[in-house]
Amino acid sequence: MSFQAYIDNIKAKTGKGPDDFKKLAESKGFLVKGALNPKTKAGEIVAWLKEDFGLGHGHAMAIYAVFKGKTE
Repeated sequence: MSFQAYIDNIKAKTGKGPDDFKKLAESKGFLVKGALNPKTKAGEIVAWLKEDFGLGHGHAMAIYAVFKGKTE
């Protein structure tokens, strides 16, 4: 599955795109001014996405990759 397919599936499942998740992550302190908070571990973000949005591990890691700057 391509990276874009992961993002498309996440949008279809949650109704949220990468920018929406970035805003939510900022409000939780996982991102600071659009960059990953160095105190935040990948596992924390993955657990949040799984619990609050029902994402699987691969899809949660795709959002984490977006937070790290991946765009494709």
